[in-house]
Amino acid sequence: MDVRDYQAHDALGLAALIRAGEVSAGEVFAAACAAIEAGNPALGAVVRTRFEQAREEGLRVDPSAPFAGVPTLTKDLLMAIGGEPLAFGSAAMAEWRAPEDSSLVTRLRQAGFSILGQTATPELGLMGITEPRAFPHPVNPWAPAHSPGGSSGGAAAAVAGGLVPLALAGDGGGSIRIPASHCGLFGLKPSRGRVPLGPMFGEVWQGAVVEHALTRSVRDSAALLDAINGMDEGSPWPLPREEGFLDALSRPPGPLRVAVSLGEPLGAPLGARLDPEVRLAVERAAARLEGLGHHVEWAEPDLDGEALADSYLTLYLGHLAADLAWISEQTEVAVSRLAIEPATRAIGRLGRCLPARDYEAAKRYWNRAARDMAVFHRRFDALLMPVAATPAPHRGALYPTPARERLMVLLAIPGASRLAMKAGMLKRLAADSLRMTPYTQLANLTGQPAMSLPLHITPEGLPVGVQVIGPMGDEKRLLALAAQLEAEVDWARHLPRPPGG
Repeated sequence: MDVRDYQAHDALGLAALIRAGEVSAGEVFAAACAAIEAGNPALGAVVRTRFEQAREEGLRVDPSAPFAGVPTLTKDLLMAIGGEPLAFGSAAMAEWRAPEDSSLVTRLRQAGFSILGQTATPELGLMGITEPRAFPHPVNPWAPAHSPGGSSGGAAAAVAGGLVPLALAGDGGGSIRIPASHCGLFGLKPSRGRVPLGPMFGEVWQGAVVEHALTRSVRDSAALLDAINGMDEGSPWPLPREEGFLDALSRPPGPLRVAVSLGEPLGAPLGARLDPEVRLAVERAAARLEGLGHHVEWAEPDLDGEALADSYLTLYLGHLAADLAWISEQTEVAVSRLAIEPATRAIGRLGRCLPARDYEAAKRYWNRAARDMAVFHRRFDALLMPVAATPAPHRGALYPTPARERLMVLLAIPGASRLAMKAGMLKRLAADSLRMTPYTQLANLTGQPAMSLPLHITPEGLPVGVQVIGPMGDEKRLLALAAQLEAEVDWARHLPRPPGG
């Protein structure tokens, strides 16, 4: 199998060829390694490879497993491979090795995946762009001057660039859906607790973080969810394993009641300005849904965007402070001496000044938002809205400016952080951090499943995804709707030609 043949198939397509004996798992493995070696120097998607370990592991793959030796990449964040590096996108963790496989990695192995390496992420997964100081910055395969988004930007670049058919990703505030939108991919954030984070963690960011993947096809996403879902031992979320996510694609979702919104309640308080192409993408998606027989109605959920952003950033600050303490413990380096970026250090100091009552009040607001959305979903089966305010930004455009970094350095001075909190720094931080992507955190706070669908391309050739949010636990219906739209649009044919493709 040459690289071009390899890149012509999604993961299930490759697995079917292997099972049929038309190609061996070893030939697919060799093509994947060749694709990464040829394409990654330009893409910057993969931060480390493990070809030899994967080659040995491939000898033990059960050929009857759903993915039968198909190559993939995990994210350099949370997805631990026992005894191997996991840097979390940070120089502070560059020498750290995970003590054991994460539950997700164990399930990937059981499903027959061959893990060839790890993809780039911003430091600790904190940004909606992927520009860590410690590692190369991935480019957007559609337009190399543009960002692939974040925090799963490396995963998105790897899939859109033809290195692997799917790559694992995580989403704590849009980190699957934002890169999916910017790179013309399908990205599903499952319901809270659907995919386990153990044994190293029970929950991350109070359950806001959920792991899954970026894929070219809906069926790959559904089949992967069949393989990895369900609680593990000690999970704080009692969601038993479910089957039937892939089977759900074979049945039309039926006529759905779809609310359509431009996200004004979420974006306006933060000063977000919706790009005309994003508006057009949402409007055309609404018209397409109506043409498929769904009831479409413009309607806004009753949401306080400013309160949502404040509550999200409050938990973000508190967890970062705890994360830095954990890194200090793991590396035996004092927090004050950790090799972290200025913005990370400053935000961590803000988190250390956060009163416990404010943290708990923010979490209680999450519950209120979840119940408000549950009431909204009595009327509507799904909510269609933007993923991001703009198409993919230029690389470097959203990274803190030198002046902003100088301010961050000042905030990291003991005593200054407490004054900053009193001066309303949290609200400014919320506006600065979320202005370009204010529409994705909602589903993380409420725990609902949400997906980005690659339904639009701008005249400049940049993809724009649209977001669909469903009620808690309703992945099967979302996936069925996605499959219906995929059959209409055939978005995979628009993916950029990979190097040599």
